[in-house]
Amino acid sequence: MKLELLESLRRSRAQVLAAVEGVSEYDRRRPMVASGTNLLGLVKHLAGEEHGYLGESLGHTPALRPTWFRDNPHDEQDLWATPEESTDYITGVYRELSAKADQVILSLDLESPAYVAHWPIHETTLGFLLFTMAAETAQHAGHATALRQLIASPPLAR
Repeated sequence: MKLELLESLRRSRAQVLAAVEGVSEYDRRRPMVASGTNLLGLVKHLAGEEHGYLGESLGHTPALRPTWFRDNPHDEQDLWATPEESTDYITGVYRELSAKADQVILSLDLESPAYVAHWPIHETTLGFLLFTMAAETAQHAGHATALRQLIASPPLAR
């Protein structure tokens, strides 16, 4: 089960990164929906999720701390990219944190305990976090695909 969930997570990660490739820097950063979400912002958000849920929550805090992290985790600036954050930086952070998360996942059992400070019930397991991340990354991969289609297509007439 663990390997199947990990493979699902890896496929969704690849889909997110593929949505960023082949579009201009402007389009990677362009807000395409009312919330301001853009392609690079989705990658940035998922990098933070990898760091937190598949690193810190399992007692394996990655050495890499993304530049957008703040002292208050609820004050993080994700879902959009600042001018100072290059595509290479954001996608590189995501790849590195994903690789670290894979190492953690492979080293633990699904029943391994985890602790998520900002959840109402803090105690959980790797299995639940892996399922959560596979589902969330798949959801955001769908968002990235939709944003990419909006970039590639003219607006619909009203």
